[in-house]
Amino acid sequence: MANKTISGKSNLQVLYEDNHIIVINKRAGDIVQGDKTGDKPLSDVVKSYLKEKYNKPGNVYLGVVHRLDRPTTGLVIFAKTSKVLPRLNALFVSKDIEKTYWAVVKNNPKEQRDTLTNWLRKNPKNNKASVFNKEVANSKKAVLHYKLIKNLDNYALLEVNLETGRHHQIRAQLSYIGSPIKGDLKYGFNRSNPDGSIHLHARHITFIHPVKKEKLSITAPLPKEPIWDACVD
Repeated sequence: MANKTISGKSNLQVLYEDNHIIVINKRAGDIVQGDKTGDKPLSDVVKSYLKEKYNKPGNVYLGVVHRLDRPTTGLVIFAKTSKVLPRLNALFVSKDIEKTYWAVVKNNPKEQRDTLTNWLRKNPKNNKASVFNKEVANSKKAVLHYKLIKNLDNYALLEVNLETGRHHQIRAQLSYIGSPIKGDLKYGFNRSNPDGSIHLHARHITFIHPVKKEKLSITAPLPKEPIWDACVD
């Protein structure tokens, strides 16, 4: 099943679903898993959807495999069974999942295609990652690859592939080279987006299904918004 939007308050967009996994196109502002804000997380919305769709009595199982930052949009995978959750987790640990992001940035990078290698250190007090060119105390190595795929009127569209999955990695590393993501006040963009989003979208994911052993390749439609619209014109 693909690209099915569930009507109602949640506007849940299901991109793929089978007996084992469900893939959602996350909206800006949704949190994947519950946090100290107390806001209803996407995981609970998906549980409610599954409970209603399959008329399930009692609690519905849903395993959180990975997360996206709250202002980020795009693909999120959930496990529908406790059996498949560790298998999906193992794919992420072994880097056998190809994740592609699109980012709209303020300034063209110096290079149209490059690999960025830095060390990131998370500050839990302000929930921000600091970027270093060499290893420092409590830092983790961060590697990403990017390429320019389109010049827009005032921005540039980059395609980003991660080798590592560090806290705020894409946001921090692109800002460090002078190309902050549109709307990302925390990492140097000069103004926020009206809806609180940033122009970072988990666009595409490819992996071998951990049960069916078939190759899955899923693309998340972009948010309906003028700048994103210009990216695919």
